[in-house]
Amino acid sequence: MNKWIGIILLIFAAAQGFGQIRLDKLEIKARQAYTIEESDVLVVDTLIMRDSSRIVLNKEKSENIINVKVLIVNRGAQIIGNGANGEAGKVGANGVRQNAPCRVGGNAAEGATGGNGTSGLNLSLYVNQLIITGSLTINLNGGNGGTGGRGGRGGDGGGGTRVCRGGNGGAGGNGGAGGNGGNGGNLDMRCTQCQDLHLIQGHQLIINNYGGFAGVGANGGTGGLAGLGPNQDGKNGEKGLPGANGVAGKQGIIRFEKK
Repeated sequence: MNKWIGIILLIFAAAQGFGQIRLDKLEIKARQAYTIEESDVLVVDTLIMRDSSRIVLNKEKSENIINVKVLIVNRGAQIIGNGANGEAGKVGANGVRQNAPCRVGGNAAEGATGGNGTSGLNLSLYVNQLIITGSLTINLNGGNGGTGGRGGRGGDGGGGTRVCRGGNGGAGGNGGAGGNGGNGGNLDMRCTQCQDLHLIQGHQLIINNYGGFAGVGANGGTGGLAGLGPNQDGKNGEKGLPGANGVAGKQGIIRFEKK
């Protein structure tokens, strides 16, 4: 029985270690970037981040873990895990313009809804010893919602004749709604040998995990022009309605722990 328990524990330990990036030392040179790929766990004995260096988290994983024994940070270093901005919605197609006499112009299509911003990544940062000679910015902001697409323009009505009035202009398309902003990511940071993280937050340790801005709804398209006639003109088409604004993302949570 004990033999089988030992085998199970070995298999579990191997599974836990599988997929980790394990390094004795990682030095990211000035203005260079290190991207975490094919894993969501980075374990380093000594991590040195030179001026304006960056760690880019694995955006294929919603949760990333960085475990470091000694973290040395110079000026302007960054850990980046922000969400992507939503794409702008496409403009609605214009209505058909009538060349035939007395015909009504075509109604335009509404604009497309803007894309939603994606959420910022969640990061667990575990450090034994933290040495900051400059500043470290952790960016887990949510992406902004995309702007809605403008409504198409209504088609113009055909001209009138002696036997029929001019055609009415087509209605403009409604504007597309704005996309929602992504939520900010959560940060769990634990440091055993460092000063109070609350005291250095905002100048040496800068954490951005705000929700993304709401996308703005687009304007409706203008109505088509009325066809003119010798006896009676048509009517201009109505303008499309504006699209609603999206919803802003929520700010993430910051948790500090010292053990």
